[in-house]
Amino acid sequence: MRKAGNIIASLKSQAMRPKVSHSSLIKCTLVLLILVIAFCVRLLPVRWGYYLSEFDPYYQYRQTKYIVENGLLGENGWISWHDYMSWYPWGNEIPYHSYPGLPITAAALYLILDALGVSFVPNPTLDPLLSDPVYNLCVIFPAIMGTITCLVMYFLGRDLGGEAVGMLAALFLALDSAYIGRTALGFFDDETVGIFGILIFILLFLRSIDGNKPLKTGLFYAITAGMSLGYLAISWGASKYPIVMTALFALVLLITGRYSLRLLMSYGVTFLLALSMAASIPYLGTRFLLGIEILPVYGAFFLLIVAEINRRTRASGRKLIYITILLGLAAASVSLLWSMGMIKGLGTKFLSVLNPFVRFENPLVESVAEHRPSAWGTFYYNFGLGVFFVPVGLFFATMMATNPSLFMVIYGLTSVFFASSMIRLNIIVSPVVSLLWALGLVRVLRPFMLFLRETPQPSRRKTRFRRVLGRETAAGILMMTLILFALTFVIGTDFVAGPRAEGPRVFIQAFSPTTIASAGMSVQPSGGAARDWIDTLIWMRENLPPSPSTPGEPGTVVASWWDYGYWITAIANRTTLADNGTWNSSQIKQIGRMFMSNETEAIEILRKYDVTHVVVFTTLAMDQYGRWGVGMAGGDEGKWEWMARIPGLDHDSFGNYTLGIDWMDSSEDGRVDDAELMVNSKGANTTLYRLMTYARETTVQGYSNIQLERFEEAYFSQDRGSPSAAPGTQYAALVCVYKVNYPTG
Repeated sequence: MRKAGNIIASLKSQAMRPKVSHSSLIKCTLVLLILVIAFCVRLLPVRWGYYLSEFDPYYQYRQTKYIVENGLLGENGWISWHDYMSWYPWGNEIPYHSYPGLPITAAALYLILDALGVSFVPNPTLDPLLSDPVYNLCVIFPAIMGTITCLVMYFLGRDLGGEAVGMLAALFLALDSAYIGRTALGFFDDETVGIFGILIFILLFLRSIDGNKPLKTGLFYAITAGMSLGYLAISWGASKYPIVMTALFALVLLITGRYSLRLLMSYGVTFLLALSMAASIPYLGTRFLLGIEILPVYGAFFLLIVAEINRRTRASGRKLIYITILLGLAAASVSLLWSMGMIKGLGTKFLSVLNPFVRFENPLVESVAEHRPSAWGTFYYNFGLGVFFVPVGLFFATMMATNPSLFMVIYGLTSVFFASSMIRLNIIVSPVVSLLWALGLVRVLRPFMLFLRETPQPSRRKTRFRRVLGRETAAGILMMTLILFALTFVIGTDFVAGPRAEGPRVFIQAFSPTTIASAGMSVQPSGGAARDWIDTLIWMRENLPPSPSTPGEPGTVVASWWDYGYWITAIANRTTLADNGTWNSSQIKQIGRMFMSNETEAIEILRKYDVTHVVVFTTLAMDQYGRWGVGMAGGDEGKWEWMARIPGLDHDSFGNYTLGIDWMDSSEDGRVDDAELMVNSKGANTTLYRLMTYARETTVQGYSNIQLERFEEAYFSQDRGSPSAAPGTQYAALVCVYKVNYPTG
């Protein structure tokens, strides 16, 4: 008892109590509040249901589940997985077409939480997805990672410009609409861990070259930076961007006379670890080390060695000899590798980022909406007030001329170019916009903040200045800044549109439903999800025969446009001919040709792949008189042009207005009149046109004038004769499953 009393007394004593200053408590509270905001904003899409978004996240979910159930290595592990449920009959060797970083991370987190007894199925359900704890973790995983990334942003901003910059940068990233779009509930894709990887790498690498830190500490940061960059390389294809950017940064430090042995050590250790990790996964392999975009890394390292030789060698003759030998070895190595064809050129996707005109030569790349260039107005609508502070932040970063600030200048200038080249890469520019915005804002407002704190001095020299800039003026400027903030985060950047204004982009992006919850349409339902795709996929899962485990076995094989492949394999659990990976372009061409052929020709193509069912997606729209017509809201009626162009067909020959319809502007007024539209027999005879038209007519009027020859209705997502619009819209999704009937004999 006496011993227990001593323990209690010591706990009550002042010496045992943790000492936290008032300022530290405020800082911690503000950071915690920012993280709570970041997490809660990303949970807003839950109003439409607990689903994964877009298409790629379903592929990542399948990989995560496979790793949880079968492990990473071994005969049955992920490293040996040949998936015959996609790209039938060839299948997909998953390790050679996938980055493992994201599924490994999610699987590891799941196994840890499961070992701790954390349940991810709080309520019993018959839904095949919501009853899967791995699926439930994958849905919320992006919000978790987005929140953690905001914490990393705080530390990076603090290293750049102090506490205020760190907090504001974290807040701006937490509310950045482009970043929310890729880390909101359900967006379980590479970007989820990609931006985290970029920021943690930058933070650790910049700390590793900080000369004010001990050498051992710098070496520790270099090792962790290398592991972070390696993790990024095995997680996201965009890892090549920070790799090249770091090489450019090292070159800038050399040019500006900032070389040090610490830089050579950090650079060498970082890239030794990172490139070794990247080369260890099958998808990248050793060919990654000889990619043309990796050559700048070796070039910068070579120059760092030259700088070190120059620093250590005093005799000019010896310097010349050493440098000449190094130059000769480098030139001989590059020439040998180039002549042997071992140096790999840029891929089409990366080349199209550097040169946007290249994508016009590849219809498959051009057909993806997120690969298109960004309009300049997109930057304003995404970042609002931040667009105007980025140049200010660049100015102050250049004037500071510290290692972190120079890195941010390079990051800012290069990322703006890439984001303008491809709209998907807006997410890459989001972190540096947040940093530069915070830096510019803090530096601009700091004099006014100091002026408000300053005690008035009766100095005659300052009297005239104080008449012009008094405390009231400083307070007014700060108030104006808050009003401008309101335009971005409260009122919205499109406030000038009046009644048509949609409001703050952060809430538009955060409230956007997952793609499957809006039934794949380009309109947003209100008051509930449009369940057409969900119900169709569940029907396929429960009613179609199982798919073959290996080629040649009987079972369900589904043909659809490649957009829906991941949904069919992950949710319907049925085999498809193609999916969103798009790596087998020849098979996608065959599918496009099949849809653009007549039924007789289409059957012959389908027979080669043992296809049993075909899935078609179309949409309906209701006019002001309550009549249903073609919707043009994201269905195959808007994708047929790519089905023709990708196989190399002349899409205009199928209809110059839309599929199956030609427009002749006989009045020459540029307006489309019903009398000027006529049937294009070639387009109207395609398999896609007949399947979509049959489904629309059957759904709207209960019957169709089209008599299908080789296809039979298996399931339509809308009731025959009584279609229903998605909640709060005038559009209805119509997902159709057809059974293929092959001719006998």
